[in-house]
Amino acid sequence: MFEYIRGQITRLSPAHCVIDVGGVGYMLNISLSTYSDLKLSEEKELLVHAIYREDNQQLFGFSSEDERTLFRQLISVSGVGANTARMMLSSMPPNQLISAIVNEEVAALKSIKGIGQRSAERIVVDLKDKVKIGEESGEIFAHQGNTTNEEALSALMMLGFPKKPVEKVVGQLLKNDPGLTVEDIIKQALKKL
Repeated sequence: MFEYIRGQITRLSPAHCVIDVGGVGYMLNISLSTYSDLKLSEEKELLVHAIYREDNQQLFGFSSEDERTLFRQLISVSGVGANTARMMLSSMPPNQLISAIVNEEVAALKSIKGIGQRSAERIVVDLKDKVKIGEESGEIFAHQGNTTNEEALSALMMLGFPKKPVEKVVGQLLKNDPGLTVEDIIKQALKKL
C-alpha cells in the first residue's frame, strides 16, 4: 500500500496530476484543494490513497493529512464512492465540508453533484461524530498555465460533466466576471451543473 509519493509534478490539471518518481510517472486523481497547493515542475510530496479493483486501479493524491482523512471517511459511507468523495472535496474546502456535516446542513451537501437527499442524510448520520475541523485555510490560489476557460472546461469534463452544458455554464460565468480564477469557475459551475 502506498503512503505517499514524492517527486516532480510533470502534468497538472484541476482533476489530476502526474508526479515523476525516478522516471516513472504516477497519475493521481486530485481535488481542487490539492490542485491549489501544486505547481507544475515543483518537487512535491503527496499523500496517497490507492483503490484496487478487478478492472481498475486508481491513486488519489492529497496535499494534507486532513483532506485524505476526510476522503477516507467519506468513502466509508454507503453509496459514496471515490469519485463522489473527490467531487465533494472539489465543491467545498475541507473545513467547510466538515462544518456542513457537523452542523447537519443537508441542503449544503445536496447542492453537490451526485449527492441526493438520502446520501446527504446518510453522510451526516455516519460522519457527524467522526469528523473534526483541522487547521486548513481552505484558500484556493490561481494556477498559471492554460487559459482559465480551457482549464475549467477540461477539469469539469474530467469530473464527468457533458461538454455542452459545461461550455454554456463556464461561458456564462466568465461573461459575468472575466476575472474569475479556474478554481472559482469550477466551484461556481459545480453548483449550477
